[in-house]
Amino acid sequence: MQLTFIQVLELLGTFAFAISGATAAINKSYDVIGLLTLAFVTAIGGGTIRDLLIGATPVAWMTDELSNSAIIIAAVIAALFFSYVKRLHHWLTIFDAIGLALFTVTGINKGIAAGLPMPICVALGTITGTFGGLLRDVISGEQPILFTREIYAAASIAGGTLYVAGAYYHADPGLIQSIAVTVIVTIRLVSLRYNWQLPRLRA
Repeated sequence: MQLTFIQVLELLGTFAFAISGATAAINKSYDVIGLLTLAFVTAIGGGTIRDLLIGATPVAWMTDELSNSAIIIAAVIAALFFSYVKRLHHWLTIFDAIGLALFTVTGINKGIAAGLPMPICVALGTITGTFGGLLRDVISGEQPILFTREIYAAASIAGGTLYVAGAYYHADPGLIQSIAVTVIVTIRLVSLRYNWQLPRLRA
């Protein structure tokens, strides 16, 4: 079976977010059902909301055996090496950043394919990239990263804007997608490394 570049991105993003969700479950000492649930919700949450917004039903994961297999494999890997994973809290951040970037790009691709305006494509990419993590945090009882001052959605918007600008000027799709992913991951991880935060709104 020949996969397109977009399908590869979607698959990698799914795996990365599933690892992120499974790692969060391990850090909370959840059982196997909890681990699988959090892996699936994190991996499919943003994409499900995206597909519902643009009327693409059945939603992608319901007909995508590869993505479902990737989630299960990610959960199994995390479960088998749970004692090691539990000590590596920073991996949650790394895989979350990768998932954020890859899903931002795939969300924008869906918007472009649907013929939506470029700003809406960026919004759709941000929703795809951030809402899986939002659901993960809510279910696991953590403050959602999306609602903090961390540079999270802002990284998605920055990389997404760069991508749609390149698409508007007919840049090579593979190149501009790779650049957008790199920009999002870099902004996210560097902002955490140096504690860059968005300004606080005051009444």
